[in-house]
Parts: sequence; structure tokens; C-alpha cells
Amino acid sequence: MPQRQKTNDALSPELIKILKIFGLVSIGLVLLLSFFNTKRANNTGNDTTFRMASSNRMYFLNVRAINYHRETRSDAEMLLFRHEKREIPENKPSLDLVIILNSQKEEAYLYFEPVNTDWPLKIRISRNGKQEEVQLQNSNNSQFLDYVRQLEPWIANDAEFEIKQNSTWIDIWSTPKEKEALKSIVEDYFRLIDERR
Repeated sequence: MPQRQKTNDALSPELIKILKIFGLVSIGLVLLLSFFNTKRANNTGNDTTFRMASSNRMYFLNVRAINYHRETRSDAEMLLFRHEKREIPENKPSLDLVIILNSQKEEAYLYFEPVNTDWPLKIRISRNGKQEEVQLQNSNNSQFLDYVRQLEPWIANDAEFEIKQNSTWIDIWSTPKEKEALKSIVEDYFRLIDERR
């Protein structure tokens, strides 16, 4: 005759079996989900805002760079890319967006390069009766990225841009070719830093 269990025995063999199964399933589930976790904490203290993935850099250099004029700055070990469809005015003020690849740090930057004008720049943007003025200062990479993020919705919607020279507003990025080039520059840059829009 089997011996009866005591009523005060808290861990019966059945309960131990259930706890083992639950524990093993929990550990297995945690391990399985950790393989699919693409967002990992960055505890290095390094700013990865401008970091280029090697695949994005290779795609830009092998596919997209044919649309750009390339300037090599060997003193700084950087490559500068200016879109070939940009307007190059002789006397008129304009603004170029230049993609800069820093091969030492594996980073990409976007620089606002004034043409026939100087800092600070005042830009007026208008579309469908809405108007906004933006003041651009010669600043650091983070500030230039903020400027691009601020202008990007206007660029995507084919807004009209003007730059202030003395007291006169002068059109920039006004032709369809220039607007397409501007969209292309912004798209290529955000792809480089893996910030898809």
C-alpha cells in the first residue's frame, strides 16, 4: 500500500515538476527573444548619431555617388560630395548642401555651404500660403542635422525657398532639377546615417 503524503508537505513531486517545466520554458523564452532584439542599449558613451553602417557607405559610394561631384580632402581624410544638378551661380547667392564622409570616424555629416553670401543666413520658406523664416548659423554637425530635419518636410513638399541678401529676398533651389537634387541629397544623407524618413 502506497504511503500517504503529509498534508503539510509544501513541495509535492507534482509541484516540483510544474516549477521545473515553468522555469525551463521561461529561460528558453528569454533566450529565444534575445536573439531577435535589434535594439540594444548603447553603454559606450559614444555618440552614434552620425555613424555610417559599412553597407550604407558602400551603397552610397558604389550606386549614389555617380550623381555627385567628389572632392577629396586628404588633409582631413574626408570626401565631400556636391550634387551635380545643383545650380552654380556666378553672382547670385545660393546655398549648397554638401555630404561629407569622414573615413577616420566612419561618420557622415551634412554641411550648408553658402555661395556668394556669408553667415548668418536667413531663409524664407513658403508653400500654399504658409510661410516660415529660418535663421541658419555656421555651427556644428548636430546643429546642421537639426536644420536639415527642420527643412526636410518643406523640401519634400516642393516649397519655395528664398535667401536674404542685404534687404532683398532671392530665390534658391527654384528649378525642378534643383528641387529633385535637394530631395536626393537629403534622402541619400539620411540613408547614410541609417535614419530613414
